[in-house]
Amino acid sequence: MTRPARDEDVPAMRDIERAAGKAFADIGMALVAEDEPLPARTLLKYVRAGRAWVYTVDDRPVAYLIAEVVDGNAHLEQVSVHPDHARRGIGRALLDRMIEWARTRRLPAVTLTTYTEVPWNGPYYERLGFRYLAGSETTPGLRAIRETEAAHGLDSWPRACMLREL
Repeated sequence: MTRPARDEDVPAMRDIERAAGKAFADIGMALVAEDEPLPARTLLKYVRAGRAWVYTVDDRPVAYLIAEVVDGNAHLEQVSVHPDHARRGIGRALLDRMIEWARTRRLPAVTLTTYTEVPWNGPYYERLGFRYLAGSETTPGLRAIRETEAAHGLDSWPRACMLREL
């Protein structure tokens, strides 16, 4: 079940991201696997702004999603599913919740940045109706996000911006 995240969910959200990140080590992306989750204070800002959701099993978070608004579109900042609960449609349920949130705000699209060659990243989002943006379509906010990602070494593997119109 999806629900808005609460302050007390933040430690679990950080644990979920750490656990989910381990899958990247299995495909040679140790830098990503070892990347520390967002600080608790940052996650709390998303929670308190109403831009964070969790998926729960027995009221215990097993996945989460946080969102921004970037250049007038909803932006999927992070989604992580604990590996014990992966491949069950939980990430999609969270994305659907975010899309509902975006539609109520009359935002025209959802954007994200992702790895193009990781099966549970770019190819997964393509199956969910996202398309890769051409360089000329990349908005200033998305360019800034990509620059920050590159500064953190995340461009060691192919990354791109994607969009799904609502």
